[in-house]
Amino acid sequence: MNPILLDVIIAVIAVVVTLLIAVPIAGKNAVAKKMKQDAEKVGTAEEKARSIIDEAIKTAETKKREAMLEAKEETLKLKNEHEKEHRERRAELQKYERRVLSKEEAVDKKADALERRENNLTAKENEVKKREKQAEELHERRVQELEKVSGMTSEEAKQFLLQSVEDEVKIDAARLYKEYESRAREEADKKAQEYVVTAIQKCAVDHVGESTISVVELPSDDMKGRIIGREGRNIRALEQATGVDLIIDDTPEAVVLSSFDPIRREVARISLEKLIIDGRIHPARIEETVEKARKEVDSKIKEAGEAALIDVGVHGIHPELVKLLGRMIYRTSYGQNALKHSIEVAQLAGLLAGEVGVDIRMAKRAGLLHDIGKSIDHEVEGSHIQIGADLCRKYKEPGIVVNAVEAHHGDVEAQTLIACIVQAADAISAARPGARRETLETYTNRLRDLEEITNSFQGVDKSFAIQAGREVRVMVVPEKVSDAEMVLMARDISKRIEETLQYPGQIKVNVIRESRVTDYAK
Repeated sequence: MNPILLDVIIAVIAVVVTLLIAVPIAGKNAVAKKMKQDAEKVGTAEEKARSIIDEAIKTAETKKREAMLEAKEETLKLKNEHEKEHRERRAELQKYERRVLSKEEAVDKKADALERRENNLTAKENEVKKREKQAEELHERRVQELEKVSGMTSEEAKQFLLQSVEDEVKIDAARLYKEYESRAREEADKKAQEYVVTAIQKCAVDHVGESTISVVELPSDDMKGRIIGREGRNIRALEQATGVDLIIDDTPEAVVLSSFDPIRREVARISLEKLIIDGRIHPARIEETVEKARKEVDSKIKEAGEAALIDVGVHGIHPELVKLLGRMIYRTSYGQNALKHSIEVAQLAGLLAGEVGVDIRMAKRAGLLHDIGKSIDHEVEGSHIQIGADLCRKYKEPGIVVNAVEAHHGDVEAQTLIACIVQAADAISAARPGARRETLETYTNRLRDLEEITNSFQGVDKSFAIQAGREVRVMVVPEKVSDAEMVLMARDISKRIEETLQYPGQIKVNVIRESRVTDYAK
C-alpha cells in the first residue's frame, strides 16, 4: 500500500476515535449542539479526508505507473543486454566450431598422407627385402665360384686376406714409426745435446774411489804389538769403542780398518792416528781419543754440509738436513762419492734449468737433496728414495723438492719439469765415463741379463752385448723377421730392457738383418 494513503486513513481513524471519546463527557444539553457542530466538522473532515484520499490514490497510481514503466524499461534493457551477450557467445562458438572443423580437415589430410606414405614404405621395405635376398643369393654364388676358381674355402681366403692386411699394416706402422722417430730425433736431439754438453762442460767435479776399508800407516812394526796390547785388551777396547774391525796381519807397517759404515771407519782412523802420535795406548786413553775423534768427525760433517750449500748456492735448508748432507762425504755408491755426486747433480740441474727457463735455485735445491736418504740408509729400513722423501717432508721442504726426490729413479711419476731435470742430471752424473765403478760380478750379470732379454724374442738368432753393456747387437733370422718388423722389434727390445734392468746412462739396441747367397764356380 502507498505510504501517503496509509497516513490519511490513520488520521481519519484518529479523528473518529477522538469524537467517540469526547461525546460521553459533554453534557446532555450540549450533546445535541455539540453533535451538530461535530457533524459539521465531521462532514468537513470527511470531505477533506476524501479529498486527501483521492489525491493520495491518484499519487499512488502515478507512482505505480512510473514504477511499472521503470521496471519495464529495466527489464527491456536487461533483455537487450542478454540478447547481445548471447549473440556474441554464439558468434564466438561458431568461430571455434569453424576452427575445429578446419583442424579436423587438416588432421584428416595428414592421416591420409601418412597412410599413403606408410603404404609406400611398406612396399619399398618389401622390395628391399627382396633385393637383399637376391643379393645374398648372388653373394653365395659368387663365393662358391671364387672358391672353385681359387681352390680355397672362405675361411682360408679370410685368413689369407687378414695376413696380407696385417703385413701391410706392420709395414705402414714401421714406416710411420721410423718417420716420427727420425723427425722427433732431428728436432729434439740437437737441443738435448746442446743442453747436456753445455752442462757437462761447465761442471767438473773430482771423484775419489773409496772402499769399505781404510789403511793406517805405522811408524814401525813394533807399534802393532802396542795396538794389540796385553792379551788383546787395547784392540778389543778400540773395536768396541768404534764398532770397526782392526785387521793386523803380515802387511808391513800397516793396519787395516774394516767397516760397512764409513763414518765409524773414519772415527777409528782418526783415533788410531792420534793414539800412534801420542804413544799412550791403553783402554782409558782409547775411549777418550775416540770421543774426541767422533766430535772432530761431527764437526767435519757439519762443515762439509755447509761447504756443499755454499758451492751450490742454496740457502734456507734445515740444520739437520745440512748435517745429513755432510754425512754423505763418507758415503760412496759404485765408487762415486755421494756428496760430490749430489753437488754435481745440483750444478747440472741448475744449468739445465737455466737452459729450459725454470727456477734455477729450486732445481739446484732438488738436485742437492735427491740422494739425502743415502746418508742414513744403513741405519733405517727402506730405499734411499723413500727415506729421502720422508726426511724432506719432515723438515718442511717444498713439494717440488719432495717429488723430485721420489721421482729421480722413476719410482713415482714426475709432476714438474724440475723433477725431470733432476732425473736427467742424475743420469748424466752417473753415466759420465769414470764416474762410477762396479764390481766384476755385477758387470757380468748385467751383460748376461742383457743378452738373455734380447734372445727371448722370436726370430732372434744370436745377440752380443758390447761396449761394456752400453750397446747390444741383435742378429735376426732373415726368413722370420722382415725389414719392417725390425723397427718394431728394436722398439720392443728397448722397452723390455727399460722395464727389466737397472743401469746408468743408456743402452743402444742394434737389430741386424743380413741375407747371404752362396754359390761355387767349378
